[in-house]
Amino acid sequence: MDKEFFTFREYMKKDQDLLTASMEDYLEMIYRLSRDTGFTRINDLAAALNVQPPSATKMVQKLAEIEIINYEKYGMIMLSKKGLRIGKALLERHQVVEEFLKLLGITKGLLEETEKIEHTVSAQTLKCLADFVEFFKEKPETHKEFETYRKEKESLNDKIHISSNPTQ
Repeated sequence: MDKEFFTFREYMKKDQDLLTASMEDYLEMIYRLSRDTGFTRINDLAAALNVQPPSATKMVQKLAEIEIINYEKYGMIMLSKKGLRIGKALLERHQVVEEFLKLLGITKGLLEETEKIEHTVSAQTLKCLADFVEFFKEKPETHKEFETYRKEKESLNDKIHISSNPTQ
């Protein structure tokens, strides 16, 4: 057993090179928005993230300072080579987590749950999730068995809940 225990925040701080969750969100969205054209603009970015343009400008300036994007005031936002690589990885991470949650049957609040998980998942866990997703894609009959199992279990839980509630 590990002798050192840290709070969640301390675990997240252990790697000082990590982008913040907010930086990751911006970078992922810049990547999404610029895939077809090679660039995006502040107003498009702000709208996509539901933030005000001045907030988007501040974050874009921070990302430009660490050379992940190229940006000139009132101009286009373009990803550097490093930004492209990281942006692609962030989008892939998002997609793996989202697909994993879908396989589990999560539909309500899917985007919110994906966002919460994607910023905290380790590379090792992400690789395992990706393998899990790929396994079920290659074996749809196994996924059907899992769905049937979940429905039966849910039905049983509903029956137990109803029978234990005398007011129903």
